[in-house]
Amino acid sequence: MDCTPRVCSLFLVLPILTLILLSQFSDCRSEIRKNPVPKENLLVFTVATKETDGFKRFMRSANFFNYTVKVLGLGDEWTGGDVTKTSGGGQKVRILKQALKSYATEKELVILFVDSYDVIFASGPEELLKKFHQAKHKLVFGAEAFIWPSRHLEIQYPHVREGKRFLNSGGFIGFAPNVYQLVEPWELQDKDDDQLFYTKTYLDPEKRASLNITLDHRCRIFQNLNGALDEVVLKFEDNQVRARNMAYNSLPVIIHGNGPTKMQLNYLGNYIPKVWTFETGCTECEKDTISLAEKKDSEFLTVLIGIFIEQLTPFVEDFFERLMNLNFPKKQLRIFIHNTQTHHEQHVWKFIEQHGDQYQSVKVVGPDEEIANADARNMGIDLCRQDVTCDYYFSVDIEVVLQNRDILKLLIEQNRSILAPLISRHKKLWSNFWGALSVDGYYARSEDYVDIVQRRRIGLWNVPYISSVYLIQGTLLQSVLTEKDLYHASNLDPDMAFCHNIREQEVFMYITNRHEFGRILSVANCHTDHLHNDLWQISENPQDWEDKYIHENYSSIIENKILLEPCPDVYWFPIFTERACDEIVEEMEHFGQWSTGGNRDIRIQGGYENVPTIDIHMNQIGYEREWQRFLREFIAPLTEKIYPGYYTKAYSFLNFVVRYKPEEQPSLEPHHDASTFTINVALNRAGVDYEGGGCRFIRYNCSIQAPRKGWALMHPGRLTHYHEGLPTTSGTRYIAVSFVDP
Repeated sequence: MDCTPRVCSLFLVLPILTLILLSQFSDCRSEIRKNPVPKENLLVFTVATKETDGFKRFMRSANFFNYTVKVLGLGDEWTGGDVTKTSGGGQKVRILKQALKSYATEKELVILFVDSYDVIFASGPEELLKKFHQAKHKLVFGAEAFIWPSRHLEIQYPHVREGKRFLNSGGFIGFAPNVYQLVEPWELQDKDDDQLFYTKTYLDPEKRASLNITLDHRCRIFQNLNGALDEVVLKFEDNQVRARNMAYNSLPVIIHGNGPTKMQLNYLGNYIPKVWTFETGCTECEKDTISLAEKKDSEFLTVLIGIFIEQLTPFVEDFFERLMNLNFPKKQLRIFIHNTQTHHEQHVWKFIEQHGDQYQSVKVVGPDEEIANADARNMGIDLCRQDVTCDYYFSVDIEVVLQNRDILKLLIEQNRSILAPLISRHKKLWSNFWGALSVDGYYARSEDYVDIVQRRRIGLWNVPYISSVYLIQGTLLQSVLTEKDLYHASNLDPDMAFCHNIREQEVFMYITNRHEFGRILSVANCHTDHLHNDLWQISENPQDWEDKYIHENYSSIIENKILLEPCPDVYWFPIFTERACDEIVEEMEHFGQWSTGGNRDIRIQGGYENVPTIDIHMNQIGYEREWQRFLREFIAPLTEKIYPGYYTKAYSFLNFVVRYKPEEQPSLEPHHDASTFTINVALNRAGVDYEGGGCRFIRYNCSIQAPRKGWALMHPGRLTHYHEGLPTTSGTRYIAVSFVDP
């Protein structure tokens, strides 16, 4: 081919340039190791100026996998700005630059830098180094879906076919010389933005090439949660838990709760790496615990109990009884009570008058002082904060049922800064914690919420919201939670404000369901219209109603053969507590409108009673619905066992309390009852409250003359069991009667 000298020289030069470029590329590739770096050549750096709960979690996960971690800046003042609200973090680069000087020439050393307050290791050094080796670059940064802190840099980013496009500075890994060259140019201020500094380096093509930087686009090493929450799920396998990225089918080694994803990281941290698994259960529940078993009463630490009565609540007397019965030395307890309800003053002062001198101190803020809920809670918590001898603050709302007498001991022994015992409404999912928050900061159900409430997963759970009852260590109040107003934040109610402020201080709140602690009452239908209002709580709070009013031996009537048969087909069994009997009698006497005992009775259909008694009907005091439920829940199940083959819903058309007095109506003439079967409950004590009385079944010439208080007679009403009421010779006898299945 003919050519000019210039053209011919060009053809000669091109092959030479190609060879040079190929040679340079080959040299660059040859610097990439054929095999991963051994784990002994890995060194982890992090910057942490204080040991927060998040930092301690990070270190636990690092120690679990035997990472070698160098913590920089511990104890220093943080001067890098408030990175939760704005840009900053340059202090981390300055500290890292200084620490890396001595490693700048160690070509075989791999440096991993990660944040620590919001980072968890999900796998060990071997997998990390393998994935770093597979990246085929000397410096790898985590990647995320959002660009920060400067949106205008987006156009400069290289496009990617798949994966996250933007650099995140919360984690990067590289050979020591490359990492040092990365941070060495830093000459900015501590409050300048670290991510902006690294981003500008990455976006400079020459620097990106010379440092051999890439991003972990497919989250094989670094999982940044912001913008990726829908992609990440828990993966349980081989006694370990991983976070799996569903979008890229990857198992990241490092989980970073960047931006507003701290709560989601806390959720993952309840499991990863082996905090809780299906095979092992909770593996950290026994760590860092203390024991009170061998302590004498005088050696127990001091607890201030803050009790809050913010609304009308049933079973308040029972609350104070349970408080008294706590298995904890009373002389180590101080009591603070805030009560806004005039109706409950009688209960508060009865408790103080009877038991107040047994406690170290008692302070009451009553309705007259008109102190708001949040202000009172701040007052209670500040009493502990201001007193260095206050070791714990135990906040408990009046609607909490402290069923476990060891609750204080158990919470103290668990040894967490803020710990709430799990309580829930009886047979409902409503509880005193939230497993997640919605976008607007309210309740959202976490994947594990139901399992935790129902105790199918048992352990300690880091959660974003607790309420009603919790224990706070006094040292935390005196060193970290020094802000006096913990119960106000925007327009949030006090509990939500408290939790918001705790989260802002980077303090973890735990819920424990390791034991059965109690429950929480429903206060939706609490009224003060009656003398004994708790009697009306059988539907709203059935378990508490049963505990208070149903005889302790009721559940074992059949098993323990407590069911007696004093006369043929007449069954006798315990049903009511003494308190139930007393309160029913007192309600009737308080109402006071006893019938005359004559045949004419406008209260019943037809207006005529064949065998009249002096009585008050349940519907006269507004108790008919509650009594019918009592019959369904507690009488019907027994009936089916006593009379096999007979099924009943235990509906009774007539329920009433009868009063017998020698001077009024001492006895009742022989009669049949208008029922399939009759329930007759003795409401007071023979030989104490009255003499005589009883019931005689004429056909069998069988009498029951000393009915036990709280015990019921059940007998057929028609045909076979013609009976009479025996004379009461002194005092007053009360019985409750139901004609069932008329």
